Amino acid sequence: MNRRAFLFAPVAAAIALGSARAASDIKVIYVGGWDCPPCTTWKNAHKAKWLASPEFREVTWIEVEPPRLKEAYQERYWPGDLKPVLEQIPRKSGTPRFLIVKDGKVVSNGFGVSKWMATMADLKKLLGD
Repeated sequence: MNRRAFLFAPVAAAIALGSARAASDIKVIYVGGWDCPPCTTWKNAHKAKWLASPEFREVTWIEVEPPRLKEAYQERYWPGDLKPVLEQIPRKSGTPRFLIVKDGKVVSNGFGVSKWMATMADLKKLLGD
């Protein structure tokens, strides 16, 4: 390795990490429940494709999925750093719910299996910016 490459490799790595960190500032949060039939429908129809998607690799994916769907919006199931997100949800009922959070603010809030495609469209717009 030549001296110039040795000196600039850390700079290139820092730039690459900065880009990765910027993208990971976007969180996609799935809210469900183990006993939620529509959640099971979403998992069977969409989850594997989502986990294999290029968009998945660009965000932080978080699942809030307590044993009972009626507990999905209880604070104890939301890690401390997500409590401000929970506070932003106007109607704390219904699953599955798909949230996109950018810079700590909920920018997309879709409820129901039918809203998954709209959530993905919102996410693609955000990642394209």
